[in-house]
This record gives sequence, structure tokens and C-alpha cells, in this order.
Amino acid sequence: MTASRINARLSSPLAEFVEQMVGPAGLYETPSEYIRDLIRRDMERRGVQIVREAILDGYRDLAAGTVFVSTGDFASDMAILDQKEADGWQ
Repeated sequence: MTASRINARLSSPLAEFVEQMVGPAGLYETPSEYIRDLIRRDMERRGVQIVREAILDGYRDLAAGTVFVSTGDFASDMAILDQKEADGWQ
């Protein structure tokens, strides 16, 4: 894995906040450590958001009646799904 360097200008309020988060009185040893943690948390949050949306889509499908019992075979299920969508779920 190669590392990349990112330079960012911060407004005074943002810079002051970062200073509070870093050092002996803060939660992080360096600003870089803080930024890496923020990015990791954002990545995790977005992953959770994707899963949440998929679950909600499943509930919407259930409410709309656009579900079927799986055969247990992915290829067969995809064929059934294609047919049901072609038939308008009739």
C-alpha cells in the first residue's frame, strides 16, 4: 500500500478544534492520526448506511409484494426474478 500526502487549509475555528483534539490534552497524538480516524469513521458510517438502505429496500419490496421464496440456487432465483419483473410481478 502506498501512502499519499494531503495538505489542507483550515479556517481558524477548525484549526483550533484540531489543536484541542491533538496533544497531551487531546485524544490524538498528531493531526494526521486524527484525520485518519475521521476518514475511517466516515468509511464505516457509509458502509452502515449502504446496509441500512439495502434492508429498507427489502422491506419496501415486501410491502409491495415483490418477493418470492428462494429455491436456494442463485442462478434459478435470478431466472425467477427476471421472469417476475418481465411479468410485472403478476
